[in-house]
Amino acid sequence: MDEIVLRSMLKWPKVPAVYGWLRLDRRGAWLIKTVADRFERIGNPALADFIGRNYAADAEGRWYFQNGPQRVFVALDYTPWVYRLDDAGEAFIAQTGARPRELRAAFLDDAGMLLLQTELGVGVLLDRDLQFVIERMTDEQGRSAEQAAQAIMLGTETRGRLLGRTVEMAPVRAAEVPGRFGFDPRPTPRPGEPEC
Repeated sequence: MDEIVLRSMLKWPKVPAVYGWLRLDRRGAWLIKTVADRFERIGNPALADFIGRNYAADAEGRWYFQNGPQRVFVALDYTPWVYRLDDAGEAFIAQTGARPRELRAAFLDDAGMLLLQTELGVGVLLDRDLQFVIERMTDEQGRSAEQAAQAIMLGTETRGRLLGRTVEMAPVRAAEVPGRFGFDPRPTPRPGEPEC
């Protein structure tokens, strides 16, 4: 987190949290609620970067943006991370700009989306990069992506190769992702907790 954010948290430790005003969509865009009760994409790159640098989760798996002394909890359209390929097509980058170093597992959901488990956490692969990654994926026996994906969708867990890394691959139901990976996609205040 930014140093100025950490200092403000010490100076004002009891600022009520905000719920329902910030969202992360499936493409990694931050959206903010307008006075018209709609969500609009945050187009200011400096603000999006600030949110990304100060994005974290609490012990209950509720993701938030630490806005100075105030936590702004984030509603997740799917996962807390959205990964995309770097320009060279050789590594992943999160919506925050973080570059995960460790790809631990890959999951194919029942809608055909690819989820990646890294040291940052679970995230969906950006849809525009899906075909590129799937075409280069093989199972442990070297079978093509199509064969590997079919086996995974039939419930087979396997080891495979993804961007030059050997990882566990398994199926997952989209509805089970939050529980399986321990995050709350729709954070709400705890009983008795004040909110803005």
